[in-house]
Amino acid sequence: MAMADSRRWQVPYGRVEVGFSLPEGVTGTEVSTRPAPPITDPAAAAFEAVGRPLGAPALRDLARGARSVCIAVTDATRACPDHLLVPPMLAEIAAAGVPDSAVMILIAVGAHRASTDAEKREKLGDAIVDRYRVIDHDGTDEAQLVAVMDGPGGIPFKVNRHAVEADLLLSTGLVEPHQYAGFSGGGKTVAVGCADESTIGYTHGPAMLDQDGTRLAQLAGNPFQDAVREVSRRAGLQFAGNAVLDDHGRVVAIAYGSPFAVQDHLAELARPLFTVPIPGQVDIAIAGVGYPKDVNLYQASRAASYLQFAPTPVVRKGGVIIIPAPCPEGAGEGAGEQRFLAAMALPGGVQGVIERARRDGIKPGEQRAYIMARVLQDIDVIVAGIEDPEVARAVGCIPAVSIEEALEIAVAKVGTPAAALIVPHALLTLPIVGG
Repeated sequence: MAMADSRRWQVPYGRVEVGFSLPEGVTGTEVSTRPAPPITDPAAAAFEAVGRPLGAPALRDLARGARSVCIAVTDATRACPDHLLVPPMLAEIAAAGVPDSAVMILIAVGAHRASTDAEKREKLGDAIVDRYRVIDHDGTDEAQLVAVMDGPGGIPFKVNRHAVEADLLLSTGLVEPHQYAGFSGGGKTVAVGCADESTIGYTHGPAMLDQDGTRLAQLAGNPFQDAVREVSRRAGLQFAGNAVLDDHGRVVAIAYGSPFAVQDHLAELARPLFTVPIPGQVDIAIAGVGYPKDVNLYQASRAASYLQFAPTPVVRKGGVIIIPAPCPEGAGEGAGEQRFLAAMALPGGVQGVIERARRDGIKPGEQRAYIMARVLQDIDVIVAGIEDPEVARAVGCIPAVSIEEALEIAVAKVGTPAAALIVPHALLTLPIVGG
């Protein structure tokens, strides 16, 4: 008789970790990001790195004489350490003689909801929020937008006016595997986070996502990345500060300079950390997310699509992915998140979602429905510990009270013996089937 795997496993759930054991007949293997020595004093390292920019002049030279400076920073759904990346930029800007009143910090919320004052303070620190003007981007407010280039069919691509019209535009970002961009960071904070709905809709539409080059951990030859770079270039982005984090949220690398030089450099460091070979596909995957991505299902569901849009899907057809996520905000409170929920709830099931997206195009947020529908064509997704089970059902997933209950449901579907892959940080660690 097959024996239960006796090991106790741990995955993130909100701001804590939860433990579980695998049932009888299921054997487990864990994959994690390869270890890298964390920077002992990341604040000091950031100040040192800003003085050694990659592919760009010194920031204080760029800022000298500027009458307005805009720093586009990530929103609360990103774990980017803006509280570390922004102060060195502000110090260089001040050293160039630019007054605080000429500096604006723009929260790049994309199609997500506006950030709260508490979230701004957690991301940036009280000192920055109290000293500088900090506002949220709104991609639906035409008064805030200005065209930077023509998109397909002559549709103008627009970016936040404060960013485009600033004498100097800077950004922050996190370089980690990204579903469409290959790696995040670089120009994405501006080109997507500060863009209008047409730009987000085009870059995230089926015509873009169905292309072979639009894939995780690939920058070169990636049409999504090419579009992001062109939009951010037209918007005037000159300088960026990006970081790489490990599984525990510790900073392992920081770089400043030309947005694309910074992204390329950090991606080369990140790729061998985040891509991990596994011998073959598995029957079940337990995909950890953790805070802040598991505050809503729009973000948490990325764990399933990252695993299934790897070069080879990690879970075989007919298998199951379990995502432990409380999702206190349900599907999400922003316009994009609500569109995701509405698109998944329309008649026709997952095939209807796919056909409508390919026929009619998408609005920002609906790309998550398109991607999840493609995932759900082949596997089941169980959301363990979700506070509102109906939200999981509304997007085609299966709710479970706990990981143990989720595993019982999964085993009933795949049978035993079964192979399970535990990925504690599924938005960072990219398992590569067959190496």
